[in-house]
Amino acid sequence: MTSTILFLCPHHAAKSVIAAAYFNRLAQQKGLSWIADSAGTEPDEAVSPIVVELLKNENIDVSGHQPRRVTADELESAARVISMGCTPEELHVSPTRVEQWTIPAVSQNPQAAQEAILAHIQALVTEL
Repeated sequence: MTSTILFLCPHHAAKSVIAAAYFNRLAQQKGLSWIADSAGTEPDEAVSPIVVELLKNENIDVSGHQPRRVTADELESAARVISMGCTPEELHVSPTRVEQWTIPAVSQNPQAAQEAILAHIQALVTEL
């Protein structure tokens, strides 16, 4: 049975998109029965062009990705919920339900954000 990990960031246009893309690639390479999804609390119109370019350089295409709002069902059904900027209060879930990752702003330092997310994802995949 496949378990879902849900990555969240407020605008669903940068951090959560990067995290889900990296997680899905690494989980598949390792043969894990996990899949990542992503969403936000205040979705932007489109994925950040910086993110599209960063991931394109790694042969991951998110150009057609459409930011969307997280649902209560997704929060309830995910085996794990990891947030990069969304608070449990705004998600209306118990603080113990949400893991918080502190990641630099993609818009201010794309390389640092990308490296921080990848380091977290690698540790997570090793843990699973």
